[in-house]
Amino acid sequence: MQALLWEARPDNSVACRLCAQACRLKPGEKGRCGVRVNVDGAMHTLVGDVVTSVSMDPVEKKPLYHFLPGTRTFSVGSAGCNFACRFCQNDGISQLPAHGRIPGKRVMPEDLAALAKEYSAPSMAFTYNEPTVFFELIYATAGLAVESGLRCLLVSNGFMTRDCLRALERRICAANIDIKSFSDRFYRHYCGGRLQPVLDSCKTIRELGWWLEVTTLVIPGVNDNPGELAQLAAFIHDELGPDTPWHISGFHGAYLMADHPSTPLSTLEEAWRLGREAGLNYVYIGNAPSAVGANTFCPHCGALMVERAGYAVRLHGRGGLCPACGAQLAGVWS
Repeated sequence: MQALLWEARPDNSVACRLCAQACRLKPGEKGRCGVRVNVDGAMHTLVGDVVTSVSMDPVEKKPLYHFLPGTRTFSVGSAGCNFACRFCQNDGISQLPAHGRIPGKRVMPEDLAALAKEYSAPSMAFTYNEPTVFFELIYATAGLAVESGLRCLLVSNGFMTRDCLRALERRICAANIDIKSFSDRFYRHYCGGRLQPVLDSCKTIRELGWWLEVTTLVIPGVNDNPGELAQLAAFIHDELGPDTPWHISGFHGAYLMADHPSTPLSTLEEAWRLGREAGLNYVYIGNAPSAVGANTFCPHCGALMVERAGYAVRLHGRGGLCPACGAQLAGVWS
């Protein structure tokens, strides 16, 4: 299938405009994602009609805590990734093997949109692997889903281009973006990427008016420096706004870092404290039990608004209105 967002070059190479890797490919070459290839001077996608995972998930699993909390989202994943994270937790579908065989099943966008409606899902999430790399499937499926009344979400590493985000402007309405570290050195060494394009994507998402939440996987001894975490919290506050939820997630060994130690709860709670000190109204702890990190409180009066135990959710008040003081909390509540 011919891809979108690329340019032909006079020498029969193609320049990809999908993500910040900015691959320029000669005939027969694949991009860093492993799923876009130059076929006789034209960019083709190998995953324009391929899915590896389809499931009804709690929206909190994405994680999105301020987007229709307590509902389930029809979740779709494909294959490939424009990063090569050493700690990847979905490497079976994101890090394709050397032979390049694409896992999954072929599906039409119409079938995905119809299935989501059949399950009465209020939203559809593009997730599991990096959604940027199956842009064509998202573009077609989300267009149909929005027409039928569903809201569409991205769970992404944020390394896409502004062109990619602008093309999805009317199709996507919310996103969770990983800011994996506030160090460019970390991105280059552990992910094969760079920090600045991720920060730029977050700011563009805000400009587009999508609901945005941010996640940081805190890896002990790697990106858990308090000074760096404080800088990240300040960026979220100053550039994305104090109402942007920040999810601080605990690491458990995976992929090439399977033997690396898990994140102590004390480290996560220290990051939570740094986020609150930076002025963020909503800071959460994930992948670890915490007395302070799961629930949503009104930033105006401190009343409990959303109570969470795992993925079990209990709402206090309606439509995001605080039952104690009547303040409207940030988010999409209905």
